[in-house]
Amino acid sequence: MSIWWSLHLRREAASVPLARRLLIGTMETAGVDPDISFDLSVALSEACANAVEHGGDDGPGGPREAYRVTAYLDGERCRIEVADTGPGFPAAAPGRPQGVARPAPAEAESGRGLCLIRELADHVHIGSAPGRAGAVVSFDKILKWREDAPLMAV
Repeated sequence: MSIWWSLHLRREAASVPLARRLLIGTMETAGVDPDISFDLSVALSEACANAVEHGGDDGPGGPREAYRVTAYLDGERCRIEVADTGPGFPAAAPGRPQGVARPAPAEAESGRGLCLIRELADHVHIGSAPGRAGAVVSFDKILKWREDAPLMAV
């Protein structure tokens, strides 16, 4: 069983719960375990919130007013990618891979999103889009299924 969908969303706060609800609805319909669905939906929300906040700086009507979310439920794995057209991630410091999230200070009110995504997903790739401006956050998780899952992988 495979399901995939892709959304082209405006960089507005209202787009974050829309993407999250679509993911949760897809997983619920497929029969994915609710705990796995919750973890992935939180990770997706963090990635989308980052795209909304940092994903571009062009003026109204410019190409940087949108970002893309793509989700694949394929067999035993769900893979999610969030890509924007913003400045991307800064170049890596010597001895440090590009896109590695640094923990935010305990008193910080933001800055924990990428670390949270790393905690909730099995595999995470954070980097800049090859050949164009923008950041790409992709992550996947092995799925667990409800007993009554109608679309469970065999």
